[in-house]
Amino acid sequence: MGKLIVTDAAGAVSEVVLDKERVSIGRHPDNDICLADKSVSGRHAVIVTILQDSFLEDLDSTNGTQVNGRQVAKHSLSHGDTVTVGRNFLRYESTLLNQDDALDQTVILKPSQIDAATASAAPAPTAPTVGRLEVISGANAGRGLELTKALTTLGKPGVQVVAITRRADGYYIVHVSGDKGRGRPQLNGTAIGSAARRLETGDEFELSGTRIRFVQE
Repeated sequence: MGKLIVTDAAGAVSEVVLDKERVSIGRHPDNDICLADKSVSGRHAVIVTILQDSFLEDLDSTNGTQVNGRQVAKHSLSHGDTVTVGRNFLRYESTLLNQDDALDQTVILKPSQIDAATASAAPAPTAPTVGRLEVISGANAGRGLELTKALTTLGKPGVQVVAITRRADGYYIVHVSGDKGRGRPQLNGTAIGSAARRLETGDEFELSGTRIRFVQE
């Protein structure tokens, strides 16, 4: 679970814990993060958190959303990212231990400890195979996409968007946004909800009228 350190246009600083799956950002008072700034759209952006991952999506705002000075439509957040919304700054901080920092730590073992560790070490587990999406209907039928990223988002913002996360035990899909007038995307004929569902080989889901199959051999 991460958090945002929000510095608004007036210089006031507040902290928002991302303990909800969906945190809205905008000028309207019913947003989770309300920014009283005329350069901010009423419904400006949203941060979606799935398990331990958070990603930002701009909601077709008038003035756009930037991450680390670069305009983005969708962005997977990393520790230290600074999101700019109008004249407001939102710094993302992850509460997870930075794995790279952990790997940099030096551990000194005695020869006897090395021998004992080597003798008891179990064989390294086989890396899970990479999943793949195959488009089976629509204009892009026949095309495929390998799911090599930790987080993959599909769909059109404001229409229908799903996110697929890659975990040690497999791939999971969740509905993110855009169910107005279309209903939620379907997985094997059942609506995809806000709770992540694990994908199995042969599963099919429909997104904005396009059918897609998940395969992992």
